[in-house]
Amino acid sequence: MRTTRENPPPGATRRWTAGVAVAVAATAVAGARAVDADSTWYRSLDKPAWQPPGWAFGAVWTPLYASIAWAGGRALSRTRGRERARLAVALGADLALNAAWSHLCFRRRNLAAGLVGTVLLDLGNAHLLRRTAATDRAAALALTPYAAWCLFATALNADLLRRNARKGTQPGPGGLTLR
Repeated sequence: MRTTRENPPPGATRRWTAGVAVAVAATAVAGARAVDADSTWYRSLDKPAWQPPGWAFGAVWTPLYASIAWAGGRALSRTRGRERARLAVALGADLALNAAWSHLCFRRRNLAAGLVGTVLLDLGNAHLLRRTAATDRAAALALTPYAAWCLFATALNADLLRRNARKGTQPGPGGLTLR
């Protein structure tokens, strides 16, 4: 069942986008508060040569978060009723998974938990893309780079776990205990 409305009410897209932007900004702040790329723990990890430099993460996440806000606002303004509620729940759950990954991996210093979190985020992204595409194809296309970057993050997290699993003698409260 297609729920697209060709002409949302005047200002609806702007209002929905502003609301989603607030949720996205809260997600970005919650996630960023958990990340400390300068920590001794993170600096001591064996990282692959294909890991982007630290500055690239901010340069990539800023437009990705903007695209989530735009796509979410556009899609929510083009649907209504139960379909809008389902899309809003999918978007909210996805944003919660997004922020949770940073806490699982960095705050807990647990690469295995981070991998579980990022796989769950990938599944959430697939669900969000499916729901969004049913409402608005342009919005779904705008979410595609976000989903692709998260898949890249999953591969990076998995490789970090593989490279560093042997360094730990036992899992401590932070996950990976390095010698």
